[in-house]
Amino acid sequence: MTYIKLAITLFPILAFGETRTPLISTFSIVARDSKTGELGVAVQSKFVAVGSVVPYAKAGIGAIASQAWGNPRYGPIGLELLASGKSALEAVDLMTSADPHRNSRQLAIIGIEGNASVFTGSECLEWAGGKHGASYAVQGNILTGSKVIEAMGEAFEDNNGTLAERMIASLHAGQEAGGDKRGRQSAALLVVREGWGYGGLSDRFRDLRVDDHPSPVKELERVYYIHRKIFPRPNQ
Repeated sequence: MTYIKLAITLFPILAFGETRTPLISTFSIVARDSKTGELGVAVQSKFVAVGSVVPYAKAGIGAIASQAWGNPRYGPIGLELLASGKSALEAVDLMTSADPHRNSRQLAIIGIEGNASVFTGSECLEWAGGKHGASYAVQGNILTGSKVIEAMGEAFEDNNGTLAERMIASLHAGQEAGGDKRGRQSAALLVVREGWGYGGLSDRFRDLRVDDHPSPVKELERVYYIHRKIFPRPNQ
């Protein structure tokens, strides 16, 4: 995909003006399970139905979280770039460099090999930033401080559960460290693995959302355990 084609694909409506929608002030994690090949995204936000905007993932390819003034085209185009052989860093660089509004964006990508990259635009509201480690990347904006991101990374690294459980633990740690300055409202979990979806006919193994709740991560965890009981991992 050429740079010009990428820019046009990302922003076909610029000639008519792009409507600025509410900022997705949030914290999220993209991650991979090196043993099972699962890929996923987990997110919490002071934004209604955050699961409808932030997470994207495709089995065998990668996982993406787009937030702040999120660009929903980052998801499908980023996955296409990963599928074409680009690394997470290359995909981040290509998309953000073609985006005239990149300074208001935040983006995290992980590939199937576990390579991860994060981007935080210079105009994202403080505190904003991210980090990546072995098989994960975490990011957030309008947070109480960098301790939120540090706690999220440590929780993921220290937890020995399933990918979904490690990502939920990361969200809990972020919230306990201060979380979003504005509060909390919604959360979502997306985990993909080829053939692990409903009836073995899709890759969407866990696709759970809490769209409006006073304790969204706790509610997400409750729903997850119900889902896990009905739909255990095929290798268990």
